[in-house]
Amino acid sequence: MNEDAVSGDAFQSGEGSGASRDGIVAPLRILVVHNRYQVRGGEDAVVEQEVASLRRAGQSVETLFLDNDGIRTAADKLRTAWEAAYAPRGIAAVIEAVRAFRPDVVHAHNVFPRISPGMHAAVRATGTATVQTLHNFRVTCANGILMRDARPCEDCVGGSPYQAVRHACYRGSRLGSLAVARMIDLHRRAGTWTRDVDRFIALTDFARSRFVAAGLPGDRIRIKPNGLADPGAGPDGPRAGILYVGRLGPEKGVAPLVEAARRTRAPVSIIGDGPLADLVRGAPNLTYLGPRDRDGVRAAMRAAEAVVVPSLCYEGLPMVIAEAFSVGTPVVVSRIGALPDLVAESVTGLHATPGDPDALARAFDRIVDAPEEARAMGRAGRGVYEREWTETSVTARALPIYREAIAARASSRQREAS
Repeated sequence: MNEDAVSGDAFQSGEGSGASRDGIVAPLRILVVHNRYQVRGGEDAVVEQEVASLRRAGQSVETLFLDNDGIRTAADKLRTAWEAAYAPRGIAAVIEAVRAFRPDVVHAHNVFPRISPGMHAAVRATGTATVQTLHNFRVTCANGILMRDARPCEDCVGGSPYQAVRHACYRGSRLGSLAVARMIDLHRRAGTWTRDVDRFIALTDFARSRFVAAGLPGDRIRIKPNGLADPGAGPDGPRAGILYVGRLGPEKGVAPLVEAARRTRAPVSIIGDGPLADLVRGAPNLTYLGPRDRDGVRAAMRAAEAVVVPSLCYEGLPMVIAEAFSVGTPVVVSRIGALPDLVAESVTGLHATPGDPDALARAFDRIVDAPEEARAMGRAGRGVYEREWTETSVTARALPIYREAIAARASSRQREAS
């Protein structure tokens, strides 16, 4: 295994046989591949949770986690950018893991920048099935969130990804945007997404619609949310105020939230960090709590009357919603992308016009003025969590997707051999 490409704890072994005997369905052998983010985020936590859930469900799981820690110098960055489309060292690490573990299916999460979508063709050549979870929109959008100039943007969904270079969509860098746009373009042209991936997992119906618009094969895309271990509903104690948990970035609607805090009767608290941290420090009617660990976040959610997700971008599946529902807290969301489908108006939370501080303030006031209604919405949210987001229910939806992918790969091999 290439130690330069793979972190020291990257290749971790699970247990299980993967064979079928006496009519009993044996555990699947699943290799999970993920390029961790430089700053740990929700996707990293989701991948770890999913691996743990599959193992608890009796599946045989190994992981290949690559890190970006080795990208330090300007030369490192330039080489990584150039190799992002077909990262040879990352792909070699994947194939080494496939040969060692002999999985039934390889499940890829983030593959940028040290693995690349090119891993799918390499795995396909071994005869192994592949599944790709689409956590964001980077198969068609350089910044991955379909957003530019604080508004949704779909210019590259049906057009050239090189438009991102002109607008420096990836981290404000034209060079970085060129590297990502080149990756998108090369894999569109190569047919990676239409030929080499047996099944895709999208997190919501809305996301699926954008991927289909971008040219991915709709008949291979399955909907499966991320799972969350049950923290228990907990005591129904006193609650007060509105809570935001997440990255403090412009795409998250932090600026409108700060302005809404000035206009509402509800106290607002914020947990998180990011480039807009200075904006929230000392803002009227707003308490900035800084970063918190999982237990701290959960305690704050239990004490809040509602959680707010005021995003201006198309979110994938914000786990903050599942976390809030799991502890019986309603959620106020922007009426954009998948968010209004995840939170039912006046049932599990409230909707507000994206970027409108007055609309947010009105929603906050309604929450604090009608505490019994808010608690009823929280109880309904807990019911949604129990039906859709427990790790048991989510794993039960994942296993058929793996089996579909395995069957599709076997069928493809038969056609190619005939």
